[in-house]
Amino acid sequence: TIRPVRRSYYDPSSAPGKGVVWEWENDSGSWTPYDMDVGITIQRAYEKQHPWVDLSAIGFCYVIDFATMGQINRQTQRKRRVRRRLDMVYPLVSGTLPKSQSWPASPGAAAAPPVPACACPQCLLVMSVKATVSAAGPGTATLQSRKAPAVPPAAPKAPAPAPGTKAPDSMAAVRGSLKPLAAQGSRRQAASTPALSSASSNASPPSTGSGKASRPGLGTLNRNHLQRLAIAQSRVLIASGVPTVPVKNLTGSSPVNPALAGITGILMSAAGLPVCLTRPPKLVLHPPPVSKSEIQSIPGISHTCRKTTKKQAKKGKTPEEVLKKYLQKVRHPPDEDCTICMERLSAPSGYKGPQPAIKPDLVGKLVKCGHVFHLHCLVAMYNNGNKDGSLQCPTCKTIYGVKTGTQPPGKMEYHIIPHALPGHSDCKTIRIIYNIPPGVQGPEHPNPGKSFTARGFPRHCYLPDSEKGRKVLKLLLVAWDRRLIFAIGTSSTTGESDTVIWNEIHHKTEFGSNLTGHGYPDINYLDNVLAELAAQGITEESLAQEKD
Repeated sequence: TIRPVRRSYYDPSSAPGKGVVWEWENDSGSWTPYDMDVGITIQRAYEKQHPWVDLSAIGFCYVIDFATMGQINRQTQRKRRVRRRLDMVYPLVSGTLPKSQSWPASPGAAAAPPVPACACPQCLLVMSVKATVSAAGPGTATLQSRKAPAVPPAAPKAPAPAPGTKAPDSMAAVRGSLKPLAAQGSRRQAASTPALSSASSNASPPSTGSGKASRPGLGTLNRNHLQRLAIAQSRVLIASGVPTVPVKNLTGSSPVNPALAGITGILMSAAGLPVCLTRPPKLVLHPPPVSKSEIQSIPGISHTCRKTTKKQAKKGKTPEEVLKKYLQKVRHPPDEDCTICMERLSAPSGYKGPQPAIKPDLVGKLVKCGHVFHLHCLVAMYNNGNKDGSLQCPTCKTIYGVKTGTQPPGKMEYHIIPHALPGHSDCKTIRIIYNIPPGVQGPEHPNPGKSFTARGFPRHCYLPDSEKGRKVLKLLLVAWDRRLIFAIGTSSTTGESDTVIWNEIHHKTEFGSNLTGHGYPDINYLDNVLAELAAQGITEESLAQEKD
């Protein structure tokens, strides 16, 4: 598989120009760099000595707090560590800023201005390949196949092959260019060099002085020899410090000749694009096929399917009656701002929307968390929400009552399959299947009366069939009944609006790998999802409430 690549240029005063990279800590404890544009935004705020930066302006619901070096999810309040590295040195380009380059070049594209040579090991490797190819000359750098016409040594360019003949073979240039690389690689990986030497010596006897090729072409090498040659060349490049690029079809599992991937990588290297051939890991989304007789119900959980059909009934007659259960009136407001309208609590509410039937200067305190707000502001906030009888403190996210969501109707199936997840070899697997059809938005949704899409359903998710895994499933069932698993909004991956999206409760959708971050092994996942459920007001106490 061949994919285009490109490189981009950034101003020397930006984060990449200064060798700065910002990273966040993922669930496995390793560090993941932010996208370049996000890193530049964070670095710009950091240099201006801002205490924090809100990334919602560029499409991310996160706040970076420089005092604690943490990333805070604006919706779930979950925190992750971030760090700033200064060891990512990028090559500098003098003069005017050239355009970003890509390969293969588009037809008719103008060549980019020359860039001063870099002294890093990777660029030195490329220059040595180029120098070897140039020094070899057309007589030795071009190897013809048996049916192709010979190339005169003095000709500046090889003539185009006649119809029915094979194209000139450039393998000789590769073999010549790999000699200095093999010398470097042999010092660090002696076991790899004999494989390269034997492949080169068996396939490449010396050419004659007339410039005609007496060596056999690639047609004389069988599949095993070609594959061995490609692997040996990869080892030399790895030993020389070249970054690896996954290239498929190395195993010959497709109709494409396995040598094609090797030749492509070699030609890209000679053209100034260092690559190394590796076998990429495989994405395993689903388990092996399971028959109906192998599927088991989950002990301690009744049924194997749940459905949601309509919105839950509203609780409480009026917003004032709902808030009355959660508030205490404050006669002497503290000297601070209301975090909803940002006016002083001693002054009337600054809310300018539809006016509730409450005096704008009344102040109340939430009984659990103790935060104080204008009653006028709280009623307006409640009217703009789901109006389900619950209230969530806008400051600390403490939930009062039973929070419900706006998940559209659908079906949730759950059962045990006889396969183990990576990292959980001691137990079987709980498989969850969500299925939500497209439909029309209701009054609780962003655009009532407008149709919505449901992409990617049915969606398969996986939990280990352990004690904690079953606990998570029970809480997910509560979240499903409260319509909190999904919502209707704008997809963060496709940008599509009015579609079914996940609602801040992460699920594992990869069964046998973790290439996308949504699979196993992940030792922190069960604890993290329990924290996300708690942020939605779903804990073990919720199980007792559901039974009641």
